[in-house]
Amino acid sequence: MRKRTFDIIFIVLSTGILILLSEYGVLENYIAFSILPIIIAYFLGQYSERKFRN
Repeated sequence: MRKRTFDIIFIVLSTGILILLSEYGVLENYIAFSILPIIIAYFLGQYSERKFRN
């Protein structure tokens, strides 16, 4: 799978999860922290790409 395809799939899934959590009222008090898992996953992906490049 190409990097751009993986990025798009990850963005769509993350957005869907955040929308679901918002609909159920889980994010009301902690909305500022909802972006942290996405940022962490992004930087881990960048690190692993550099570390394990073919």
